Amino acid sequence: MFSLLLISSLVVGGCSTSATDVSQSSSSSDNVTTNQAQLAIAENKDNNQKMNNNLPELEGMAKVELQVNGSPIIIEINGTEAPITAGNFVDLVDRGVYDGLVFHRVIPGFVAQGGDPQGKDPNFAGTLGTGGFVDPQTGSERRIPLEIKLTGEEKPTYSKAKLPSKSVELKHDRGVIAMARSMMPDSASSQFYIALEDLPSLDGDYAVFGKVVEGMDVVDNIKQGDRIGTATIVEGAENLKK
Repeated sequence: MFSLLLISSLVVGGCSTSATDVSQSSSSSDNVTTNQAQLAIAENKDNNQKMNNNLPELEGMAKVELQVNGSPIIIEINGTEAPITAGNFVDLVDRGVYDGLVFHRVIPGFVAQGGDPQGKDPNFAGTLGTGGFVDPQTGSERRIPLEIKLTGEEKPTYSKAKLPSKSVELKHDRGVIAMARSMMPDSASSQFYIALEDLPSLDGDYAVFGKVVEGMDVVDNIKQGDRIGTATIVEGAENLKK
């Protein structure tokens, strides 16, 4: 998955140039034909309920602490509005997946992106931004459905991109955390980004699931190549349902 931030090389979901930088794309999806993409989207929708049933969920709120450059970043994770996306992230934190991972792309005034498990290896010679979490139980990469809740709706909408931005419950305000994905709506895995500014052009197209509540100054100072020392659940671990 050539993840979030394919600068000027892949337009995702009809967004602006900046939105191409918050896409997560895979090596396979880079060359996928229109028919293949349409078939995959249809299959994702058909299997969406089964997919959801096999994924962890966060029933309520939690807080996660990222240690970056020796300083804490506290992120409030919103399982109330985005239970599957939040549950996936908190589960990966609980598994230690994010410990030691690199921020492989940072664009000032846009996003800081990390979460590629390949980045744990400091000698990795491939292209960071192409990896996701491989579930040891299945041997396959875990993918989660695009999950966006619209104002006034009881439940989130799944597997649909380019929803009306004005109706999105969790918007791309400065400091939010959201999932990277490819052109395929249900392709997010472990890669995430933190918005360094308000990014309204991404509302309705990418899944926001939390926000930085402490340490935004630390986020602002993240440089490409910086690593997450540790990621830990500091509140709400009991709300994670696997």
